[in-house]
Amino acid sequence: MNSKIIANGILRALGILAAIALVLFFLYKIQSVIVYIAVAAVISLIGRPIVLFLRRKLKFNNTLAVIVTMILFVGILLSLIGMFIPLIADQGKNLALLDFQQLERNVDDLYQQITTYFEFNNIDVEQSIKDSNLLSKLDFSLIPNFFNGLVSGLGSFSIGLFSVLFISFFFLKDSQLFENGMMIFVPNGNEMRSRRSWNKIKDLLSRYFVGLIFQILILFVIYTIVLLIFGIDNALVIAFLCALLNLVPYVGPLVSGFLMLLLSMSSNLGESFSAVILPKTTYVMIGFIIAQLVDNFFSQPFIFSKSVKSHPLEIFLVIIIAGILFGIVGMIVAVPAYTAIKVILKEFLSEYKIVSKLTKGL
Repeated sequence: MNSKIIANGILRALGILAAIALVLFFLYKIQSVIVYIAVAAVISLIGRPIVLFLRRKLKFNNTLAVIVTMILFVGILLSLIGMFIPLIADQGKNLALLDFQQLERNVDDLYQQITTYFEFNNIDVEQSIKDSNLLSKLDFSLIPNFFNGLVSGLGSFSIGLFSVLFISFFFLKDSQLFENGMMIFVPNGNEMRSRRSWNKIKDLLSRYFVGLIFQILILFVIYTIVLLIFGIDNALVIAFLCALLNLVPYVGPLVSGFLMLLLSMSSNLGESFSAVILPKTTYVMIGFIIAQLVDNFFSQPFIFSKSVKSHPLEIFLVIIIAGILFGIVGMIVAVPAYTAIKVILKEFLSEYKIVSKLTKGL
């Protein structure tokens, strides 16, 4: 091997590395566009059964079915915004007139009631809380800053929302658009199997995301009923936030439980801790646990077995591994990514025993 061949090999390797670096840099710069496309793809998968229903059952043409579906999505979005905007407006008005010293005194009063209650029951927690110096670290002036940041982000959110809706419309209108784009990267001779894999993935993920919508809806209804029964303020908003957090497997329910506990207690500030706050919060948390039991033993097994055709233990291990490797984002995308990988393996590597075992139900 002469020096010229070695030099050409080195130059080719450097060229490949430079091209990879440029592609990664380009993807980094357009990461917001990639997120828009990903969200639009999810929306199109959720809307696909609706479009098919309108076309097959009601005999709508494709364009009209897509328009009706998008109007339905926009209506749902406006309903959610309509639910949150009055709350934000009221909170903004309250914050403008809020006496933060009085708020701090109310929190301190709640703290004194809690410690007095536990001391009465021979549970000494006051010293540990004092050692942590927790109350002195609370900065109540951060609350208006948080809402100011929230308002400043509405501009970029509006641009992103328009982009997602625009892309979703064309994904629904031309269902082959994304598929044809992906086929560019498929080697010759594999187009047919790739198209079969893609159609199977679309079918499974459509059912999976629709199942998630029903899962959130079931939790939302149960949370709302529990919160309304015990007179918790802003019950609809709290129920929706806690149900939405359930999209994050295993971690989401813990966060939503803490959020519901905190908001249930704070909605009764100024009341007696032992007579009002503690009983109400206890009943609310019992309702939260019942909702989680319904979700864990009914909703999730049904979604995993009927939509992505995977055993719950299999899904559990996949989510845990994805969480260790990629964090919260990995836990969220673990099930769709694993489903897509299983379909591709079944189509291209079904002759291997381990693949045939894993993909037996597909």
